[in-house]
Amino acid sequence: MMTFSVKANRIDAAGSMVEAKQTQLVIDTGMAGRPDALNPVELLLAALAACLIKGIERVAPSISLDFESVQVSLTAHRPVDEARIEDITYAVVVSTAADQGKLDLLHKNLTKHGTIYNTVKSGTKLSGTVTAAPERPPLH
Repeated sequence: MMTFSVKANRIDAAGSMVEAKQTQLVIDTGMAGRPDALNPVELLLAALAACLIKGIERVAPSISLDFESVQVSLTAHRPVDEARIEDITYAVVVSTAADQGKLDLLHKNLTKHGTIYNTVKSGTKLSGTVTAAPERPPLH
């Protein structure tokens, strides 16, 4: 069994500090919100983004996928009158010369083996795409 832990302490009415391993992160826990820190929904989306990127790092060698970079964009929808996330959509854009078939295989592996992905999917509508970044024209 793997175990993960964090500690969070309230700093003031606007924020808190999360600590894990050797890092600290200020988070938005105040009612007014703050632009310099992630709120709980944004933290959830960040965890999902990290899960997808880490999954690509793990899966790419096993499917012979060469890539240069990855960009993940996520959007969550929350009903105004309910304290829950209705759905999350994502778009993963991989800088690669691989064809869409290989990216579909990558996507299948991400949805099967992602810890955060599977946890979120068990309670929320989760959907997205994995595509190749458009090729850039060569610089002259």
